[in-house]
Amino acid sequence: MTRLSSAFAKPHPALVCFLTAGDGDTAANLDALVAGGADVIELGMPFTDPMADGPAIQKANIRSLGAGTTTADVLAIATQFRQRHPDVPLVLMGYANPMVRRGPEWFADAAIKAGVDGVICVDIPPEEDDALGPALRAKGIAPIRLATPTTDDKRLPQVVAGSEGFLYYVAVAGITGMQQAAIESIEANVARIKQATDIPVAVGFGVRTPEQAADIARVADGVVVGSALVDLVAEHGADAPEHLRSLTASLAEAVHSAR
Repeated sequence: MTRLSSAFAKPHPALVCFLTAGDGDTAANLDALVAGGADVIELGMPFTDPMADGPAIQKANIRSLGAGTTTADVLAIATQFRQRHPDVPLVLMGYANPMVRRGPEWFADAAIKAGVDGVICVDIPPEEDDALGPALRAKGIAPIRLATPTTDDKRLPQVVAGSEGFLYYVAVAGITGMQQAAIESIEANVARIKQATDIPVAVGFGVRTPEQAADIARVADGVVVGSALVDLVAEHGADAPEHLRSLTASLAEAVHSAR
């Protein structure tokens, strides 16, 4: 089993937690997520035009880039995380330019050396899988695809066919952190997706509270939380780890006990 498959094979839904690399003391902040009970870590690669992200993560990207964070820095953060947490799945999430500008093989090789388990590339659609997917698979890294409320039954098979590790269901047609989809819509779409694939389905975008997370965990294999955690980094700075651990613990309790 891989680290990702092990995380979703636990006797409860998985809590997936996102932070932007280079925004504050990333190592301490990531450690706080693990201490709080996160099952999977998503590490955002800062980018100048994060088109899918709402204000919280946009600002985190700006702070990180303003501090001089590079792709090499992100990979170093990943490497050090893997040394501290050998069993916790780590997923890089970001945009195509930093991943393919030096060639997909270069990126896949650097990612596997850093201990990365999966990659979410927001702006490479399944139809353009050749841009990155084969290079990742050749190194044993899971390309994690995105499905949305507008992914219809005709296109869904193509989306799930290229996804490994888990499928990320984006619960709203919009940007991160701005709105919450009705649980009835989430339940119906997760059920529809699971008819097309056996891989786990994790739901994100707009999840901010333990109550929301618990509702989703009752119908999905995992829950993704990002903007609410990124907001704590912005608000508390050097004191963010204690606040991140506290919120993550509340989210983990809600998700793990939802069923």
